[in-house]
Amino acid sequence: MDDLRFSETVSGKIADGVLVVTIDNPPVNATSLGVRAGLSAALDNAAARDAVRGIVITGAGKVFVGGADIKEFDKHPEAPFLPDVYLRIEQFSKPVVAAVNGAALGGGCELALACHGRVAAPAASFGLPEVKLGMVPGAGGTQRLPRLVGFAAALEMVGTGRAQKASAALSIGLIDLIATADLVAEASALVGAMAGGELRRSGALAAKPVSDADIDAVSAKILAKARGQSAPAEALRLVKAAMTLPFTDGLAEERSTFLRLRGSKEAAALRHVFFAERAARKVEGLEKATPRDTRCVGVVGTGLMGSGIAVSALNAGYQVIGVEQSEEGAAKGYARISGILDKAVQSGRLDPTGRDERLNHLIVASDLSALRDADLVIEAVFDDSDVKTGLFRRLDDVVRADAILATNTSYLDPDAIAAATRHPERVVGLHFFSPANIMRLVEVVNCARTETDVLATALAFAKRLGKLPIVCGVTEGFIGNRVFSAYRREAEFMVEEGALPHEVDQAMEVFGFPMGLFAVCDMAGLEIAWARRKRQASTRDPNARYVEIADRLCEVGRFGQKSGHGWYAYPEGRRTVDPEVTALIVEERARKGIEPRSFTATEIVKRLLKAMADEGDALLSEGVTTRASDIDLVMINGYGFPAHRGGPMFAADRPDTAPG
Repeated sequence: MDDLRFSETVSGKIADGVLVVTIDNPPVNATSLGVRAGLSAALDNAAARDAVRGIVITGAGKVFVGGADIKEFDKHPEAPFLPDVYLRIEQFSKPVVAAVNGAALGGGCELALACHGRVAAPAASFGLPEVKLGMVPGAGGTQRLPRLVGFAAALEMVGTGRAQKASAALSIGLIDLIATADLVAEASALVGAMAGGELRRSGALAAKPVSDADIDAVSAKILAKARGQSAPAEALRLVKAAMTLPFTDGLAEERSTFLRLRGSKEAAALRHVFFAERAARKVEGLEKATPRDTRCVGVVGTGLMGSGIAVSALNAGYQVIGVEQSEEGAAKGYARISGILDKAVQSGRLDPTGRDERLNHLIVASDLSALRDADLVIEAVFDDSDVKTGLFRRLDDVVRADAILATNTSYLDPDAIAAATRHPERVVGLHFFSPANIMRLVEVVNCARTETDVLATALAFAKRLGKLPIVCGVTEGFIGNRVFSAYRREAEFMVEEGALPHEVDQAMEVFGFPMGLFAVCDMAGLEIAWARRKRQASTRDPNARYVEIADRLCEVGRFGQKSGHGWYAYPEGRRTVDPEVTALIVEERARKGIEPRSFTATEIVKRLLKAMADEGDALLSEGVTTRASDIDLVMINGYGFPAHRGGPMFAADRPDTAPG
């Protein structure tokens, strides 16, 4: 067996007439310059050796190829270019088979598509996630995939960026087989079977005919989720082109679209989000901290929030002990948790065996003493200071001295809660977002006396749940609710000055929010914020501007969707503009002597972006957070800020992000 080196990141071995090429470019075998050059050199080597019947391409480690090197996107591209390398693979005279050992994403999936055959390990996956970075595939993905698997399956992958498991890839025809033993050996056997015969080149396949009705149905599904992003629409156009254009013309159109989108503001924003998530993993001061061993998680309170937290912990493999105040409450809590798991089974996201395994790790009790063996206890009780501090005092007498206590408070001071305990150093904030089993964001609150290893444990726990943990200091509302409150306050100022709620909501929805602010408030319920405002009334600065419109709505029983009326009316569950709300707003303006004026959508968006960014600047100056990008991640993952706009801090530096 000959050992060959084609570049620093690409090596080869020849065995039984097959050149096995291995890409080793950690951490994800990205298709950087060295990989592209190495693949080209491997093709040269195989072409020059008569004894080599064909090539197998695989990846080192657990990843086949995880995509392009994003760091190269802002640099001048260097040859050999990826589309040229892949075209050469496809046109190669000897069979080339991809032995897909793990994730084949972006350029990795396109590499597999360019090969003449594809063998996958059972744990392999395939995806073209470029739309998530504001782009489209740029090395043949939009043209080869539809020819191989058909329009609908191709558009689903290209238009959404969602990955397919090996079993799904086999069912749609993306791969030829799933290895049952030695992946490379089975790929080499496929090379042998192909050698000397006519090779199946994806680009030369005839596109399968598809009806206009099918095109329209699949297209509508993709575009409905785009929310103003241009990349999904461009992906749709290119996949359609594969059905009609010659392959070379389609490749040229794909490449020009890729290059154009790569330089767009949308792609820059999504790259910012990508790198922001990487940066968020690094927390200053925790470099040498070792998380505590956590196996058993207690959740006090199994309502909507607590049951979601419990399900997240069960999904991550933890033993979970829920606690309620009575036997009846415990039974209802168990039913809520099992109900969430049942829905996951019904939707196909979980099988019955997986549900049963999770329930075998769940206990819901009516006595705090059940938590005596818990490593981490999360309170998810009513957001009242006396309730939470009383609970933590009682937990002091129940849990082990080394157990961590976490508060899920949204607005209360976790330092005050911690001070009520005998061991404030073991208290940390874990602010989940509802529904906790679905929402990705967790604000991890570093309290004044939180020990380093306690904070590290909270971060490790959130990561194991599959969440995006963002560390922040103590302030009312933490990062997200502080910024959201500024957003809501500025929106109410504009309503008082002349805008109407639906005009504000429409402007923000066009900007890319899935739902406008006032519609969100109606969905959450207006009475919770009203109660907080009443509690704060005695300490409110009498000189600070305060808009009473929301209070007036609550005073007449308009609490949002649940009551059928809020900022909007909801006849038969449909959100509609309510003349009664408009009349109430007009009355409030007149009472304050405000002469209303009109607002453009651009003005609405710019004012709201500025309000959010200004509050973000205040958080940075106060040291509540140290990275502006963390604020962007919180607003994107917790409050619906459109990711393709980069977050309020990113957008504030780009005033042209507002719609014209």
